[in-house]
Amino acid sequence: MKDDTSPDWENAALLTIDIQKSFALPGACAEILGTWEVIPKIQQLLQAFRQSGKPIIHVIRIYLPDGSNVDLCRRQDIKNGKQVAVHGTDGVELVNELKPSFQIMLDIDKLISGAFQWVSHHEWIMYKPRWGAFFQTSLEKHLREYSINTLVICGCNFPNCPRTTIYEASERDFRVVFIPNATSQVYERGLQELRNIGVILMSTEECIALATQTVKTSGKSFY
Repeated sequence: MKDDTSPDWENAALLTIDIQKSFALPGACAEILGTWEVIPKIQQLLQAFRQSGKPIIHVIRIYLPDGSNVDLCRRQDIKNGKQVAVHGTDGVELVNELKPSFQIMLDIDKLISGAFQWVSHHEWIMYKPRWGAFFQTSLEKHLREYSINTLVICGCNFPNCPRTTIYEASERDFRVVFIPNATSQVYERGLQELRNIGVILMSTEECIALATQTVKTSGKSFY
């Protein structure tokens, strides 16, 4: 580590944000344009982190049909029957391309309770109730338990959940790496604003080359 913001690759984790069928599949009810196109890059990141034994957390939204846990700006739509990442619909699920096994399905009750769903060695799914992955979740506690100090972030719709998560991570003194070519709806002014707060920007290919030079050895066991 050269300074206070440079990645510590041995103690890095990958966060994927909201790569769910409602948002990612072409023609889905809440499709975020460009998300389907970045999935191959996210798959490459996942493969690299899996092979190097580094933790992965898939961060998702789950909306209850009665709207009780939904953001105010979307609550009425869900109460009126819009099927966006709604409990009981296929749209809430992770896209198959991200799963370590196609057979994995969300344990909705467990996730809504705030628990992490273990899906594979060093890999989990977690629910976030709002834009940022740290708000009213145990994400920070989970990361600290595994001695993680560096987060690699990618996913769906940069202006909303990825960007909020980046700022929340920064204010908790995590080193942050953002992968623009593995994230949808990226724009240049937003990238410059990330640079201004010490976020490291790099391509999927650059990240893989650096992340795979080390293997996670310290901290709590991932099982």
